[in-house]
Amino acid sequence: MERSTELVHFIVNPISGGLDKARIIKAIEKEMDGSPLEWKIIKTEYAGHATEIARESKADIVVAVGGDGTVSEVATGLEGTGKALGIVPCGSGDGLALHLGISRCPKKAVRQLLGGSVSDMDYGVVNGHPFFCTTGVGFDAEVSLAFARAKKRGLKTYISKSWQIWKNYKPLTYKITVDGKSLELPAMFITVGNANQWGNRARITPEASVCDGLLDITAIKPFRFGQFPALGIRLFAGTANKSRKCVHLRGESVSIERPCEGAIHFDGDPSEMGTKLEISIKKAALKVIVPKCREGKI
Repeated sequence: MERSTELVHFIVNPISGGLDKARIIKAIEKEMDGSPLEWKIIKTEYAGHATEIARESKADIVVAVGGDGTVSEVATGLEGTGKALGIVPCGSGDGLALHLGISRCPKKAVRQLLGGSVSDMDYGVVNGHPFFCTTGVGFDAEVSLAFARAKKRGLKTYISKSWQIWKNYKPLTYKITVDGKSLELPAMFITVGNANQWGNRARITPEASVCDGLLDITAIKPFRFGQFPALGIRLFAGTANKSRKCVHLRGESVSIERPCEGAIHFDGDPSEMGTKLEISIKKAALKVIVPKCREGKI
């Protein structure tokens, strides 16, 4: 791909991931110095601003500098524009970046961007809301929503909220329909993946690909607290779908029905939705820059 005439915009979320963005901006500036590309760094000022910037950008490549939330905002702004998404990951999870093989070292991520290839990737839509990595309902979504509403942040608060919800959590019975075939089952949570992980290499849908035109569904049946470690090991080993507690499905169209409205997450960001979730795949609908070594392997 010819890069000499391209314009690149780096959209920086100053507060994502709790990392020092001044250091990351310096790394970007150092790596871009001397590049034949025209480039500019733009900082976001409020929630949703990255989507506005990306949509209005005249750049050929728009780079999300932040976590999964920032990546999702930028990618949403690029829908239908033909502009390519780049990622310099610096969030707490970085699920899509890790799936694509992008380094969490800012300098290396910029080098991968400069030497990378443009690929077409899929993304998902749930009740009209796009997601690019994963979406899900159940225990993890409830914890994410409670954590987002908490006055204090940090790991201690997250663990506290998780334990409080776990003690009183009653798994729901869901009806899952994939490409017209239905089943009902009780589940702790259900994750629908375009990419293969929540983040931090926790691969909840380990066989997912962002360019196969399919969604991967992992439903985890109710389990005892003492079974957490075994499930955790499987997550990081990429074998969650092999667990006896897991139901793995795959298809183009997914419907999830639950007895009551409640929490849902999109690429880790929580929200609330109703009792029926209609999820579909947009095939090869977004251009993304991937490391040269990952070309054809995403």
